[in-house]
Amino acid sequence: MNRDELTRLLKSVKRGTTTETEALERLRRLPFECVGHARLDTHREVRTGLPEVVFAPGKTDAHLVEIVRKLLQRHGNALVTRLIPERYRRLRSKLPRGSFNAAAGILSIRKTKAEPPAPGTIAVVTAGTADVPVAEEAAGTLEHLGWPVDRFYDVGVAGLHRLLDVAPRIDASRVVIAVAGMEGALPTVVAGLTPRPVVAVPTSVGYGASFGGIAALLTMLNSCSGGVAVVNIDNGFGAALFAHRLCVASGRSRP
Repeated sequence: MNRDELTRLLKSVKRGTTTETEALERLRRLPFECVGHARLDTHREVRTGLPEVVFAPGKTDAHLVEIVRKLLQRHGNALVTRLIPERYRRLRSKLPRGSFNAAAGILSIRKTKAEPPAPGTIAVVTAGTADVPVAEEAAGTLEHLGWPVDRFYDVGVAGLHRLLDVAPRIDASRVVIAVAGMEGALPTVVAGLTPRPVVAVPTSVGYGASFGGIAALLTMLNSCSGGVAVVNIDNGFGAALFAHRLCVASGRSRP
């Protein structure tokens, strides 16, 4: 249940088309609901504006299917992250039809198309094509939430002219998510070129001295450009939610 549904329920009680008993039956499931070994936070969308998302690793196939079905029943939509293509093919017949992004490992199931939460687009930028899976996790999450996404891939600082070529289009976005491995310099350069807030995502792409993304993480944390926020290594999902909250909190007009 989200805020719109809660408002409709209260109005329905006021009109007399829903009894108080019926409303209480629906509301008593708001805090959480037990599904096997999981306690689904069905109240999260009312509190935060974002429903609970399913992290696929570590769950049995049966639990994953049951949780997704329950979320669809309660919210009308479900988002599954880190779902590998092989597992999706195995479970596809047991899950409601949705949009599967194989590069990102994201399954988005919606009964109705999401409306844009606010005007504008969000830009997702990568240093190289090896960073695309993490970038697609961010882009797929944003699209599930209703955001139009502009993708600018393989525009890293090793060929700065590529980034400069798309800089005017990046400026047209609300927020920029910049994804990079190796030395992780891209977010600093992007933040030096645009007035938009930049969410930096370090990836585990790189050679031995990159330490699985730690080098990129430290570079981004030490950025000399202002207005850069940094999420964890390979956390495209977290970057997307931060960008979403930032845009919603900034109001309905473009910054």
